[in-house]
Parts: sequence; C-alpha cells; structure tokens
Amino acid sequence: MHSVSRREFMVTAGLAGAVVLADWSQAPAEEPAEKPAEPIIDIHQHTSYHGRTIDQLLMHQRAMGVTQTILLPAGSAVKRPSTGDGKHNGLGGVRAGGNDTVLALARQYPKEYLFGANDVTDLPEAIAEISRYIDMGAIVIGEQKFTVECDSEAAQSLYKLAGDRNVPILMHFQHGTYNLGYERLPKMLEKFPKTVFIGHAQTVWANIDKNHTNQNDLYPKGKVTPGGLTDRYLADYPNFFADMSAGSGLNSLLRDEDHTRGFLDRHQNKILYGSDCADPVGTGTACQGAQTIAALRKLSPSKAAERKMLYENARKLFQLS
Repeated sequence: MHSVSRREFMVTAGLAGAVVLADWSQAPAEEPAEKPAEPIIDIHQHTSYHGRTIDQLLMHQRAMGVTQTILLPAGSAVKRPSTGDGKHNGLGGVRAGGNDTVLALARQYPKEYLFGANDVTDLPEAIAEISRYIDMGAIVIGEQKFTVECDSEAAQSLYKLAGDRNVPILMHFQHGTYNLGYERLPKMLEKFPKTVFIGHAQTVWANIDKNHTNQNDLYPKGKVTPGGLTDRYLADYPNFFADMSAGSGLNSLLRDEDHTRGFLDRHQNKILYGSDCADPVGTGTACQGAQTIAALRKLSPSKAAERKMLYENARKLFQLS
C-alpha cells in the first residue's frame, strides 16, 4: 500500500478542514471522556445523510453507544444509466456526502471515525478515484449502490481492486435497482476468493428465506424457512459477510424471532452491525440503528455471539485496534 508522506498528510488535513467548514455550520461536539464498557463498531453510516448535521451525527452515534464508525461515501454526481440518469446521485437519490467529507470527519475524529472510498461502478475514473482514497487510509470500498449487473466487467474491476488492496467491498443489493443478479453472486465469490464481499440491503435480507420467490417483495413478513440464498452464501463462502443495517436488516431480525435465533447462531462469525439510519437522536423507536442493537442483544444465542456481531467481527475484518 502507498504510504502518505508528511507533506501529503498536511495538505490533505488542510483540505479536510476546509470541507468540514463548507459542509457543516455547527461546531463539532467534544470527544467523549470515556468509552462505554462494551464497545460497538458501526460499519455503515453516512455524512450529511438526509441533511443531518455533523454535530447531530456525532451525538447520534454516541447516543447509540457506538465507539467506532465507518463512514461510507456517495459516488460522483453524474448522469448515466448506472445512476438512473442522475436520479440516484448521492446514495439512492438522497443527500449523502462524498469521499472528501468522510475523509474530513475521520481526520477530525480519528479515534471515533474511519472511512471508505467510493465511486460510480462503471465510471471510467472510478478505479483511480477509489485508489486515491485507499492510499489516504480508506478501509472499505462502498457503499456500492448503482444500477449495474453484479457480475459486469466494471464491477469485477472493483472486486479485483478490493482483493489487491486488501479492503472489503460493501454492496447494496436491491432487486431491479442496484447490483443486479444476486443469484449470480456465487460466481463472483469463487472468481475473487481474496476479496471480502459485504452484502447489504433488501435483496440480501429478503433472501434469508428458502421460500422467498417474489424478488419484488423487498420487505417480506412472516415465518422464515432456513436455506435461502443469503443463508447459503454465508455458510458456503468464507469471503461473504452480511451487514445488518437499515430497515431491511431490522425486518429480517424481527419477522420470525425463532428463526432469527438459529440464523444468528449459525452465522455469528459473519454478521456485522451497521446502522445506516438518518435520524438525529440515536435512541428509542425513532432510531432504527438503536432498535437493531436492541434486537441483536435480545436474540443473540449467547453474550459471546452478541459481542462478535456488535464488535469483534468488524474489528477483525477491518483490522482495527
């Protein structure tokens, strides 16, 4: 990996400070004096998400008890089929900060925040842009949320980059909209065994159920039969992990609690906690991320499994201290 010179670091840090001043008007909150007794790593958050301020994000994460957060940037704002002719810019068409903003916040709060690198999958400049931020310390590629086939040549170029640079790639699978062809993913898992794929979003979590046949149903309810695509990918492929974030992850936990207990037991070494929520509070029923933490604590088969999913798995995967 390219090492950053002192001059590069100082220039980058200066630019980062400028980004913070440009993007957020509120003064940042002070760092917490003490860490919670049980640390939590949140692998999925965003800057400026739905207009949330930097101060609200800082307080939100601390209210949830999160001790380290990985910030996932949006890609370039461009008009092309992979971005729905620009309608999906940001992240799925909602406001979210780009590479410069996540770098800025991570530089400002290095004990609490880490960052990913991202760009539109099939943009010609994507490899160079993502590589530049990996050189500056990005620890994941993503969130990849673009209208491309998951086994396209462009996607495969990013999978190769992730494996070569020893960073995972986090992908939003949503049938008919983003990262198309979830049923074909095993071919990619086999072709790129050095690449860690982190599956996220509706199509990942709907497919815990063996009987999930209507892929247009993104938030299915009711009883779950083990053996769905996601259940099998987690069991059969050592380089496939699952991101528990968003409403789709929470729905999968709560729809059939008896199934959930067995699912978490089977895959306790492969599940990663993420929030991906945009609220400003970080507590109670108003915060989906807080509800996901509560559900994992309630339904985990053991305290050791809970700690893996809320902390240890991410710490090991992302090689965090």
